[in-house]
Amino acid sequence: MTMPLEGIRVLDLTRLLPGPYCTLMLADFGADVIKIEDPKLGDYTRWGEPKIGDASAMFHSLNRNKRSVTLDLKQEDNKQIFIELAKTADVLVESFRPGVMDRLGLGYEELKKYNPKLIYCAITSYGQSGPYKDIPGHDINFLSYSGLLDLQGEQNRKPVSSSVQIGDIGGGSLMGVIGILVSIIEAKKSGKGQFIDISMLDGAVSWMQTFLPAYLATGELPKRGDLVLNGRLACYETYETKDNRFISVGALEFKFWKNFCHVIGREDLISKLEAPPDQQALLKKEIQAVIATETLNVWMERFNGIDACVAPILTVEEMINDPQIRHRGMIEEIHDPDIGSMRQVANPIKLSRTQAKTARPAPGLGEHNEEILRELGVLINPVKE
Repeated sequence: MTMPLEGIRVLDLTRLLPGPYCTLMLADFGADVIKIEDPKLGDYTRWGEPKIGDASAMFHSLNRNKRSVTLDLKQEDNKQIFIELAKTADVLVESFRPGVMDRLGLGYEELKKYNPKLIYCAITSYGQSGPYKDIPGHDINFLSYSGLLDLQGEQNRKPVSSSVQIGDIGGGSLMGVIGILVSIIEAKKSGKGQFIDISMLDGAVSWMQTFLPAYLATGELPKRGDLVLNGRLACYETYETKDNRFISVGALEFKFWKNFCHVIGREDLISKLEAPPDQQALLKKEIQAVIATETLNVWMERFNGIDACVAPILTVEEMINDPQIRHRGMIEEIHDPDIGSMRQVANPIKLSRTQAKTARPAPGLGEHNEEILRELGVLINPVKE
């Protein structure tokens, strides 16, 4: 079966999370992703814990379907090999601070002299321009500058960081994938590549569609714990059960709210779906008092088959064994010839004819040096010890 991105070669100079997740999405659909790594350290994610074999579980998950070649881009002969690789590439992805590749003599303006069709994607903290472009940052910083972190958490409590990296993946990785695919389509028309400037801060700001447009229109500042979908409404809240577990309620629409109130035996609350904020706080207390009388399992049995948008808050262990997750194949088992079987997070994009697949496990550091050099017709060793 021909894969959608078969024939697309991607040079991946990234490490850690945002860039590798971006190129993973491409690799899973058949792109030839060549991971360019430092000869000594490689991708730092390799060395985390827990390990499976010689690399971390996270590294294995993020870097399947890729090949690894080690190059020291500060060495002239290695730079020449990189340029030869760039001549064969459709896409390059890097996540250095702005200007690093230019100082190496390998920036977009230089590389497009050798390959005018090259699509060059740079994923950075704050983008290629502006007063913050040269300062370092991590996910928590992008969410801070975006205003998103200020709105996460409960009213009158401190901001709460998210459990997953919204800026890294949502603002960086996925925006990078979209930019690359759009550029591939455009290149078929123009015959030219282009530079993709992805800012993880920009991406985080773009996620704020449920409340930022309202502020822009009215000037009314949103407050932590007072957003429609984050703390304001009793119909969209979490409640603790008798056994110290939790359920989530998303009964925003009247039909769902009506069913919810019937199940908990509080039909008197049906008319209060859109009650003012001070009454919403009282509603929450009354609902919490009811939910606390039974265990999680009892409530899920009572809501079984009822359209009320009620769900159990699962642990990661429970999620893995959940029938919906199992049916969708979101945890897959792959085989590494050196390590054996391992479980990984599967690709979430489901296509009807050309499914994502794992063709090869994550590479060892420099595992494909000889293979890739042979393809280039280069005999020089890419690593100078």
